Amino acid sequence: MNGFERRKQKKMEQIFNVSVQLFFKYGFQKVSVNEIARMANVSPATIYNYFGTKERLYADMLVNWMDKQLEQYESILDSELSFLEKTRKIMLLEAKNLKILSGEFPKLPESDVEGLAQMLESYTEEKVKGFFIKFVAAGKQAGHIHPDLTEEVTMLYFTMFKNELGKYWGAAGEDGQALNIDQLIELFFYGLAGRDA
Repeated sequence: MNGFERRKQKKMEQIFNVSVQLFFKYGFQKVSVNEIARMANVSPATIYNYFGTKERLYADMLVNWMDKQLEQYESILDSELSFLEKTRKIMLLEAKNLKILSGEFPKLPESDVEGLAQMLESYTEEKVKGFFIKFVAAGKQAGHIHPDLTEEVTMLYFTMFKNELGKYWGAAGEDGQALNIDQLIELFFYGLAGRDA
């Protein structure tokens, strides 16, 4: 990467960092390109040159943010933690991220919500699925996921559980969630009968 590309990448990271803060705090409609440019120490023209429109900036910022979350998941999965502890950390992070994303939908114009939903679905298909296949393989190797279960069925189960965990997280708050996460992980892996059944 030459000097020009490095500078461009650095400016884009500044723009993404400021965009995440402002969009997630105030919502798409209440944040202006001029405000982002001012806080990122770039000109509005730079933002338009890189992204074309505020909508494109928002979509690219969201993909950049999701890429960073996925990197965290990968880092957890590649760590020396037990598979149960990895799952616990990944589920808590995913529930928290799900809460952030679900908070974004009401802030968008109705016409953009469908596009965002399609983008998230596409992102899941292209990037998240690969991570999940790796996660399932690690769980099978550790003996915590039955070897006969397919990735599709396991992903469906994980998604249902994660969605409910996200609702619980939102209702109870982070402190209330931390009190019961070990029981929820136990339930996730061993069901109502428990591991001794």
